[in-house]
Amino acid sequence: MKRQDYISWDEYFMGVALLAAKRSKDPNTQVGACVADSNNIILSTGYNGFPIGCSDDEYPWSREGEDTKYPYVVHAELNTILNANGKNLRGSRIYVSLFPCNECAKAIIQAGIKEVVYLSDKYSTSPATVASKRMLASAGVQIRQLQPSIDELKISYKTGSLQ
Repeated sequence: MKRQDYISWDEYFMGVALLAAKRSKDPNTQVGACVADSNNIILSTGYNGFPIGCSDDEYPWSREGEDTKYPYVVHAELNTILNANGKNLRGSRIYVSLFPCNECAKAIIQAGIKEVVYLSDKYSTSPATVASKRMLASAGVQIRQLQPSIDELKISYKTGSLQ
């Protein structure tokens, strides 16, 4: 008899997005994303950070002041789309740990992604998120907040197992 305690595809892909977020060097917000096709094959992953060639040590990570991270950081969703290197993303799903902003929503729509699955919507009332939801709805992109059946996954490099 096969084991019954395996994770769903949604939990798997969101787990990959959360793992990608761990690569972000942003001291305040770490966001990860994963794109999967209708055959449940991962097409791309990404996280928020600076563009390739822009040193994490030379650009600001500050959220306030004259020189902030905001003009420089590439969001996880856009990074994931760009990391696909021209793969066809039409009809795919993007899993993201934080609901996409309006700029990322534009990229998601243009890439032909059909569904956004997210964990957190902590900026739900911000103008950028309101605009994002409006555009995604107009373009026929489904949005769904993941309701996982588990609270956590623990990866152990020591034992080579998941708990």
